[in-house]
Amino acid sequence: MEYCAPENQYRVARPIYSHPALEREGERLTRTEKTLKQRLSDKCGRSECVCTFKGVFPVFDWLPRYPIREWLSGDIISGISIGLVCSLQGEPVCFTCSIPGPFPVTCLMVGSMVLTLAPEDHFLLPANGTSAGNVSDAGVRSLVDTEAMEARRIVVASTMTVLVGIIQVAMGLLQVGFLVRYLSDPLVGGFTTAAACHVLVSQLKTVLSVPTNNHSGPFSIFYTLSDVVVNIRHSNMADVVAGLLTIAVVMVVKEINARFQHRIPVPIPIEVIVVRNIHYVLYGPSCMALCLTVSRPPSFAPPGAPDTALFPELLGASVSTAVVAYAVAVSVAKVYAAKHDYTIDGNQELLAFGVSNVFCGCFSSFVASTALSRTAIQESTGGRSQVAGVLSALIVMVVILALGQLLEPLQKSVLAAIVIANLKGMFLQVTQVPKLWRQSPADCFIWLSTCGACVVLGLDVGLLVGLLFQLGTVVVRTQFPACSTLGNIPGTNLYRDLKDYKHISEIPGIKIFRCSSPVYFANVDYFKDRLRAAVGFDAVRVFKKRSKALKKIHKLIRKGQLKATETGLVLAEDQSPGMENKGFQSDHDDGGRDYRVDVPVDWTAELPVKVSVPRVDIHSLVLDFSAVSFLDVVAVNRLRLVIKEFLRIGVTVYVTSCHDQVLRELEAMVFFDDVVTKDLLFVSVHDAVLHIQSQARTPAHDNRLLLICKSQLY
Repeated sequence: MEYCAPENQYRVARPIYSHPALEREGERLTRTEKTLKQRLSDKCGRSECVCTFKGVFPVFDWLPRYPIREWLSGDIISGISIGLVCSLQGEPVCFTCSIPGPFPVTCLMVGSMVLTLAPEDHFLLPANGTSAGNVSDAGVRSLVDTEAMEARRIVVASTMTVLVGIIQVAMGLLQVGFLVRYLSDPLVGGFTTAAACHVLVSQLKTVLSVPTNNHSGPFSIFYTLSDVVVNIRHSNMADVVAGLLTIAVVMVVKEINARFQHRIPVPIPIEVIVVRNIHYVLYGPSCMALCLTVSRPPSFAPPGAPDTALFPELLGASVSTAVVAYAVAVSVAKVYAAKHDYTIDGNQELLAFGVSNVFCGCFSSFVASTALSRTAIQESTGGRSQVAGVLSALIVMVVILALGQLLEPLQKSVLAAIVIANLKGMFLQVTQVPKLWRQSPADCFIWLSTCGACVVLGLDVGLLVGLLFQLGTVVVRTQFPACSTLGNIPGTNLYRDLKDYKHISEIPGIKIFRCSSPVYFANVDYFKDRLRAAVGFDAVRVFKKRSKALKKIHKLIRKGQLKATETGLVLAEDQSPGMENKGFQSDHDDGGRDYRVDVPVDWTAELPVKVSVPRVDIHSLVLDFSAVSFLDVVAVNRLRLVIKEFLRIGVTVYVTSCHDQVLRELEAMVFFDDVVTKDLLFVSVHDAVLHIQSQARTPAHDNRLLLICKSQLY
């Protein structure tokens, strides 16, 4: 050991504490649970009510503290950019739900239900006096009652929106927001990257302007890509060139904004610039009618009640959509929360989305969620608060009511290209995978499995698969915990793993064992196996072998071949081998009742009988439970049995460093009895070691075993 200066040393003089001694000296208190009335009174105070109100309505918390000079300019630019992109890219396709709408992730799920419950086949019109079934495919498509079909699809979509909102409100009231804690950073990274892949594919067909079918469910992304490849020859070159040029320009300007953000007072709103000018640069006003967005209705749809008859058919899809919409929102929020150092409230997110969906669903609105691309646009254009959201909503309202006709001649490929360009940040998360592998292979597998499952199986099923895989890694880690044998650093009260330090020694006769995880039903058998490997013997087998050896020794004593003395076993001198020891028999013959034979045996020496008894080189076992956070009933029962197995072969077991919560669990589950008492508990490993050394045990005492047998058997 290196020399330490006196100022870097400390000395502590205190008694050796077992838990009972510490409880007596420290006067341990008994915790009492608060009644429901007391809990309600604690939460109904004025300050608590104010905090609750601000938690439900956060605008009253941040708006009075809004820094106008620092945030207002960025929020204005961000709000205008998002409003235009939302109006131009989301609104036209919301009315049909046959292609991704304002929130591509949820639209992929809602659109599949819309097409299932309101397909074109239900709105065919007869042609030339014949049924629609006799008309060719092209004829059928031309004879669809488009107005009735779109009206029915709006009803289905708005009804599903209301149902999703009801589910989310119920989840928020039930405080299900804690599920956000299970969305680890690797899982969120894999999920958002997969969601970006789905958005990319959904916008790719728009950039290339190729016809595709609508696919949903597992492998839908591959079906869409297959349609794109098959129909690539039908692509519109004007749209392709405009889309690719838009992607290049937007990404270059975004990079300039990122690199010179400290020199540019306001980020360049490239989305606003490019959306109106890219087609003018390429084709001029006369060519703008080639690949344009659809027309818009002049006003909002009147409010109406949802079709409750559709609830049973939409329930399953609505639950998955509610969960995925929440997961997408929270996942993206966690990404930017980590980047800008703020926290999110999962329950508040559920309530906000739920109330929004219930209210807006009555006005023929779509399921509200987080749009990955527009979130990236807001962050990259300097948006810092909900002021940007209010401005974007006002712009959308103005567009719908007044400027819809002016914005009709805009290329959808340009709008889709803006969406794709803003997904760059999500795709850059892939670069973190090699670093994640070096830091933690298990977390890297969580990232890869979640991303792969969401891409292949869809976002709803893929998220469930990723979550189950993540929980599985936790189970595996706790089911096979790290267990170690500790040694003492000479001259200190420190105990560390023998494999990690060179100048460390194991205390003779004492084995110190540490388990670095909770002990419960799934890993208690592994705990016992590792403990058996650490001590080097099986206590049950040792007991059985010793019992067998003692029975044979007892027979030899009765036959006169051995004599039991206070110092051990010796060969008898006054009796010939094979002669019955009548005196020994008569002294203990009690008509068949049980009797005890106290035979001191040195189990480390050679025995006078041919029985292979495992060697036991320890007299004390110390279990370090400093890393054990909880035990269940199964583990407590098994642990009590393990302690008794060691005690009956002369090895005393001590449990150290138990947290108070673990101690309360042991007491509640009746861990202690006449054999396993609280005297076995010590506050630290060093306290237990000093207590063992102070006992000054002798080998004869440590290795004595009492054999109970029936006299009538001999």
